[in-house]
Amino acid sequence: MSDRIVRLIGLTGGIATGKTAISNYLADACGFPILDADIYAREAVNPGSPILDSIVKRYGAGILLPDGNLNRPELGSIIFCNPDERQWLEQQIHPYVRRRLVEETQSYIAASSLVSQSTQDLSTKTQETGFFNQKLERSIVEKKPGFCAPADTLTLVLVVPLLFEANMTDLCTEIWVVYCSPEVQLERLMQRDGLSYDRAKARINAQLPLAQKCQQADVILDNSSTLDSLFLEVDVQVSRFEI
Repeated sequence: MSDRIVRLIGLTGGIATGKTAISNYLADACGFPILDADIYAREAVNPGSPILDSIVKRYGAGILLPDGNLNRPELGSIIFCNPDERQWLEQQIHPYVRRRLVEETQSYIAASSLVSQSTQDLSTKTQETGFFNQKLERSIVEKKPGFCAPADTLTLVLVVPLLFEANMTDLCTEIWVVYCSPEVQLERLMQRDGLSYDRAKARINAQLPLAQKCQQADVILDNSSTLDSLFLEVDVQVSRFEI
């Protein structure tokens, strides 16, 4: 792996600023693997998990839905109005999310060592090395830049809404922050989640202010206009590693 460049993009921003739109574009248009912290956070509280058991012990069985899954709206009504409870919950979930991000990153990097071989060799080795190599082989056949980028570069996108708050910036080689104005952010959140003004503001205020995130970013993507305009900004940043 010493002759291979690994580009780990930490994609973050505020709630309802457009992280999903960008991660979907990077996956679909560029073929980059997406490691989504929200997926791992949901995984952390699956029925029967130790973390969910801890949540039930703290808040009671009423925090569960009839099917045994976590009642997320109910939990949200608790933590977004109580910083101490939010901190407690994050202390349960963030270590799990970090571990999963590290595991998945390491798995992709290990599997990508086969990319320099022929597609025929990859097909043979897929049976030995599993799921990640199947994805890598498909990317080669489809000639997606995620694995066929110039300069022998492997690019992974780590979508972590609380990248700064959870102290996970060390997992990335560069940080992209998706920005829009506070007014646009609030309007989008209220429309998307059907929240009142006060509840939407509480969710926004639970995160580090966007302005502070932008100060720590390597790349700022302005999502105040159209998606086409946003994707053009993304294309410029993706092409920085192309020769």
